[in-house]
Amino acid sequence: MNRWLTVIGIGDDGPAGLNAQARRLVDEAEVLVGGARHLAMVPADGRERLAWATPLEAQIDQLIRMRGRRVCVLATGDPMWHGIGAMLAKHIPPAEMLVLPAPSAYSLAAARLGWPLAEVDAISLHGRPVDLVSAFLQPSRRIIALSEDGSTPAKAAALLLRRGYGQSRMTVLAHMGGPREEMRTAIAAEWGDDSVAALNTIAIECQGEADTPLLPTVPGLPDVAFAHDGQLTKREVRAATLAALVPVPGQLLWDVGAGSGAVAIEWMRAHRDCRALAIEQRHDRLALIEANAAALGTPDLKIIAGSAPAALAGLAAPDAIFIGGGATTEGVFEACWSALKPRGRLVANVVTLQGERAVLGWHERVGGTLTCFSIERASAIGRFLAWHPFRPVVQFQATKP
Repeated sequence: MNRWLTVIGIGDDGPAGLNAQARRLVDEAEVLVGGARHLAMVPADGRERLAWATPLEAQIDQLIRMRGRRVCVLATGDPMWHGIGAMLAKHIPPAEMLVLPAPSAYSLAAARLGWPLAEVDAISLHGRPVDLVSAFLQPSRRIIALSEDGSTPAKAAALLLRRGYGQSRMTVLAHMGGPREEMRTAIAAEWGDDSVAALNTIAIECQGEADTPLLPTVPGLPDVAFAHDGQLTKREVRAATLAALVPVPGQLLWDVGAGSGAVAIEWMRAHRDCRALAIEQRHDRLALIEANAAALGTPDLKIIAGSAPAALAGLAAPDAIFIGGGATTEGVFEACWSALKPRGRLVANVVTLQGERAVLGWHERVGGTLTCFSIERASAIGRFLAWHPFRPVVQFQATKP
């Protein structure tokens, strides 16, 4: 089929910055599609125009119904990098669509600052919580983030200050590549509440305070990183648990009996494309999970209020399941094992004799491995130190055939 749809990246300099091929495709299009800002770049000439509205997904079907006509979508920069092109590619075969990218905001910002783009964390805050930045906060790390609007830089500066990174250097670049291009640089703690142009990109050179704790990207965050009521998988066991679950980009975890949400959060921190559902029946713990997810950079964690196995009905099939609570509840294992995808991993941690009896029965039914963790930490007894043992944790893990 002919490529009836073209998606053209356009810079802040408008059509003047397009190459000959892109300019020809814009001129020959029967229908122009884009945001109000993009459509305003092309003088009115009587052609049909479709301006994106909210929610954007509702107009995808309208666009698809134009198949067979010459349709041109105008987008900012590189449409395939956090842009409309990536969304359209989920609905329209590549053989029907031609994408002509312009330099992305990431490329332009890196070029202005002299940053090697391959060494930068490129994220989007457009339509997403600013808390996402928290997942990337480490000394000397560089972040380039697309803004939602002119208020985003101030929100990012406030977040950096809350997380102990108020000394980070922030550069906000607005209208890059156009006649109104401007750049502003300041320390996050001194940024203030001033808004900037709505079309802006934030570049951050992370610098933590001397006492800001380091939060690794590998599993095993310090226990103090989480707000909890005592229901927390301890650091050493949590690291081993995540290793057994095997976080893989794009895969989905069920954290059943999530407690503080620590395992689900660490699963998502392993890679930005890891997804998780935290299932918890106690309403007082739901707020803890939400607060921990925001503080540790995983605000996209989906929280399911309810008790397993009933709360599991209708959820997307998981690639891995962690049972941190409710292992002895009738029907939980059966529901989890049935929902698990082939080659999916199931891990359950128990601390009671009844829990041990339950996982021993599962082991006899489906195989897998059993491991016992005995953790002791040194603590003070007067002016001396002695080992303080935690309850042994028995871990069951199995892979579904």
